[in-house]
Amino acid sequence: MAAMQKEISISEFFEKNRHLLGFDNPTKALLMAVKEAVDNSLDACEESEILPDIAVKMKDLGEDKFLVTVQDNGPGIMREQVPRIFGKLLYGSKFHRLRQSRGQQGIGISAVALYSQLTTGTPTKIWTRTDADKKTTYVELNIDTMKNEPKVVKEDYLDESPLKEHGTAVAIEMSGRYRKTQGVDDYLKQTSIANPFAKITYTAPDGVKTVFPRSVNELAKPPREMKPHPYGIEFGILQRMLANTKSRNVATFIANDFSSTGAQSAKEICSKAKIDTQSAPSSLDRTQIEKLLKAMQEAKLQRPPLDCLSPIGGKELEKSLKKEFPGAEFVVAVQREPTVYRGNPFGIEVGIAYGGDMKADEQIQIMRFANRVPLLYQAGAGATMEAVKEIEWKRYGLQQSGTNVPVGPMILVVHMASSWVPFVSESKEAIAPYPDIVKEMKLAIQDAGRQLSRYISGKRKEGDQKRRLQIFERYSVEVATALHILTGKDEKSILGKLKGIIENKNRLKEASEKAGDAAEEPKGAPAGEGE
Repeated sequence: MAAMQKEISISEFFEKNRHLLGFDNPTKALLMAVKEAVDNSLDACEESEILPDIAVKMKDLGEDKFLVTVQDNGPGIMREQVPRIFGKLLYGSKFHRLRQSRGQQGIGISAVALYSQLTTGTPTKIWTRTDADKKTTYVELNIDTMKNEPKVVKEDYLDESPLKEHGTAVAIEMSGRYRKTQGVDDYLKQTSIANPFAKITYTAPDGVKTVFPRSVNELAKPPREMKPHPYGIEFGILQRMLANTKSRNVATFIANDFSSTGAQSAKEICSKAKIDTQSAPSSLDRTQIEKLLKAMQEAKLQRPPLDCLSPIGGKELEKSLKKEFPGAEFVVAVQREPTVYRGNPFGIEVGIAYGGDMKADEQIQIMRFANRVPLLYQAGAGATMEAVKEIEWKRYGLQQSGTNVPVGPMILVVHMASSWVPFVSESKEAIAPYPDIVKEMKLAIQDAGRQLSRYISGKRKEGDQKRRLQIFERYSVEVATALHILTGKDEKSILGKLKGIIENKNRLKEASEKAGDAAEEPKGAPAGEGE
């Protein structure tokens, strides 16, 4: 039995368990290929402060096989990094950085290359260029799944290439199934909403080209990396940090290796844990580490810095929704102040597009996002759906049966920006329903719902006024005729005076209702108060 034991590489593991990464059916597999490549392109452009210009093309090769090509105008990739980025799972720059980012584990694009290799046996092709004066690097590679290492099949430097001054293009041949709903089309449309600074050109398998233009011409403020906060630390992580820190004593370790801590708070934590401030971090035993951890999490500390987040922005989200849904009667966006869960900052943004050509007799459409990335699957398993179902939507002018999703002509957008999003699985398709996250989502949705309710209420009042006016006008002709017969006065003159009275009464009533609405408007109430 001992002779049969051997190490399993991460590539070999996911080769047999590809469903864990979202490749559990051909439709999702095609979507995942586009998603991972586009996410990489957006991240690369943003980090280099380049307005993204991304082209996505899918070609139907027949027999449920597709060629997926994604090209960007990003900074390009250094030659020595290309094989590792595309041909080695768990290789990346984001896992150890606490700040908002689309990817986190370094699995994404290499997992797509692995799936391509598994289903078609063809190598992944990459073109990349870092400068207009340099040649384009061209690489074809596979993955050695037994070693989790890239295997370069072909390498060249090209004078002519599809790239202009700089950028990267990747072409992947893979098995898949194309459909518009919950597929690539929906993903790119929603990506455009959450990334209003990006231009995306999409060519579908049938050759139809769609352009998702920018709605803003400035990149979002880039997120800054933060250190871990004491409230989010667990025993094992603290033990590892103590063993690997460069700080000479426990006091400087607490002050320098964590966010929201300083010399005074470090001294107080050590005092409460009954640990000498000058003790070497690596010298603490298990009991001392437990005491230190408890003291850190009971200390009164400031919340972690919030500049590690890069939200869409209320105005930007509103512009984006108006661009994608120009027929909507009403559009609103709400941005909550960031808060913290387990030491990790996060912020919730909500957008609503209402009316127009949307169907009034169907459940509202819910778009879920995490760090600007659309979440198209596992809608019922996440925090967003739990927040939606906890709200009494009838208060906001929509129909609802029990705790089900409301019915009405509306699109609801919910975005979570965080330094570490707690997904329910490795496929990153739904946000875990932690109570703090659900609460913030609910408050943001309620804030947007109140504004929707005022719009719907005003629209109903306007309709009622028009109907009253129509009724009065309809009977005013008969009244004028009767008065003409009784008094002998000119019928047209009587009718004109009656219409003047009707219009004046309606103006007075409208002014009175507006004054009443203004008096009821809460002054300076925080978002969610009174709910």
